[in-house]
Amino acid sequence: MKLQMRTLLSVSLAAALAGCSLAPTYERPDAPVSSTYPTGPSYKADVAGSGVATADIGWRDFFTDPLLQQLIEQSLANNRDLRVAALNVEAARAQYRIQRADLLPSVGIAGKETAQRTPADLSASGQATTSHNYQVGAALSSWELDLFGRIRSLSDKALESYLALDETRTATQLTLIAEVANAYLTLRADQELLSLTRDTFKSQDDSYKLTKQSFDQGLSTALDLSQAEISLRTAQRNLSQYTRQAAQDRNALVLLVGQPLSPEMSAALDSAVKLDDSMLPTALPAGLPSELLARRPDIRAAEHQLKGANANIGAARAAFFPTISLTGNAGTASASLGGLFEGGSGAWSFVPQITVPIFAGGSLLAGLDLAKVQKNIQVAQYEKTIQTGFREVADALAGRGTLDEQIQAQQLLVAANQRAYDLSDQRFRQGIDDYLTVLDSQRSLYTAQQTLVDTRLSRLSNLVTLYKVLGGGWTERTATAAQPAGGVPAAAGQPG
Repeated sequence: MKLQMRTLLSVSLAAALAGCSLAPTYERPDAPVSSTYPTGPSYKADVAGSGVATADIGWRDFFTDPLLQQLIEQSLANNRDLRVAALNVEAARAQYRIQRADLLPSVGIAGKETAQRTPADLSASGQATTSHNYQVGAALSSWELDLFGRIRSLSDKALESYLALDETRTATQLTLIAEVANAYLTLRADQELLSLTRDTFKSQDDSYKLTKQSFDQGLSTALDLSQAEISLRTAQRNLSQYTRQAAQDRNALVLLVGQPLSPEMSAALDSAVKLDDSMLPTALPAGLPSELLARRPDIRAAEHQLKGANANIGAARAAFFPTISLTGNAGTASASLGGLFEGGSGAWSFVPQITVPIFAGGSLLAGLDLAKVQKNIQVAQYEKTIQTGFREVADALAGRGTLDEQIQAQQLLVAANQRAYDLSDQRFRQGIDDYLTVLDSQRSLYTAQQTLVDTRLSRLSNLVTLYKVLGGGWTERTATAAQPAGGVPAAAGQPG
């Protein structure tokens, strides 16, 4: 009996593991983008860099500012969005293992007692009888033989969902690093604007006091005094505005970091009152659009979702075929508890069952149609993700190609406004022009200085964006030849 059961289970297991798959052969859709990035006046020729792809440059080697490195390190350890993304990966891993377990039989030890009373009018002896039955043994729950790959297709779909979420976690990490860097740069820019506004406010205050003194002596008109006060109050308003913005920038940084800043880090941020134009490398090779398929985790995640939808078609097709399931048990049985393990008490049962779908009201066909439509949706989503990635890289390259020239032009504009202000102030003191000309020159200079700071911030933020959209930030140190190719984290494998 035991030999027969063992043989039957072995044959059934082999048949299940050798089950075919009805899922269509997966073919990656063609990328619906150009084979090269745009060219023209807005784009510079691609740089060769150090020979390392941008996606393989470690974030510590890209962001060399020590304070920024500390902020990124703390955010990776404490940011709640990244923590949720990692927990979603763990949940998907567990779901895949649950789905994969359906490929194997579930065997357990069961013991049961059956007590039954038969009334006298139903008993052969004419008297009421009570019977007991005891049974202990191993039980095989209803186990489906996966001859047509239905369970295997569902398992493949669960695996692809897990891998997609793992890539999403990597994409969340890249986004978080870029957001921390941009928040840090924005804080430094706003603190530089705050410092500029303080200097402007002091200058406007001195001008106002000088104008008021001249007005009291009858040397200036009431209009001159009013114009001087307008400039003073405008600078005073801007001072409050940038003070608030700097505080809000720090609050945003604390949220991204995921924990309160230490006193030492707060003091370091207080002293970071100026943007450093050389704090980020500019030699970032863009490569080819086809490389985005391997470098961008969001594109890899979209492809895993597409593969999962492809596997789901196999499960929908397998539903049209017969389902074979096995149920059985083997052990001992006796009418008395003490006779369970006596000789001759062995008992077993084996219940194979086959279910052939004949009529389901069209639900099976509708399920297959739904699976095909869902795959087409995932194809469109995958292509849209590629197009979005292409556009993001092209935009960042356009920024890199034009922002340097814009900064140079803005610097010349600031210098010209400075000269105009100095000349107008000199002409006013010589009595040639009125004070309104001085105020206009001063306002133009202040606006040009503000725009220069904003443009320098845009240039640095654009470099951060270019690093992110090319897939940079998934590794702490620059990848070497020994590390996984294509910027794919080592964690993106099949779960145990």
